[in-house]
Amino acid sequence: MAEEPSKSTWARRVDPAGKHALFSAPPAAARDQLMPGNQKKGRDALFSTGPRQPGTVVVACSSCMVRSRVSLVDVGIRLVSISAWIPGRSHSHWMRCPACNKHTWCRIGWQD
Repeated sequence: MAEEPSKSTWARRVDPAGKHALFSAPPAAARDQLMPGNQKKGRDALFSTGPRQPGTVVVACSSCMVRSRVSLVDVGIRLVSISAWIPGRSHSHWMRCPACNKHTWCRIGWQD
């Protein structure tokens, strides 16, 4: 016959997916990812990609309508892999979108 654990054993046991996890702060919270500067509000905050950062470009996807800020190295890898370029179109690069990860027509905002 198995012994039932004592009440002190139940009190020491931590259930990470239970009530304790919902109502207590984590022991080490992640660092705040917000950058200092002017914060956009309302519609501008919803559709903005943040301030220009050196070494990055904005990729706008025509199928999922997401604008993603990615590094120049990431865009270079995406362009060297299976891709195409047709000048004169609004979304002129056929490449793998960083947001939806599908091959689709994208616009690269070199100056954004």
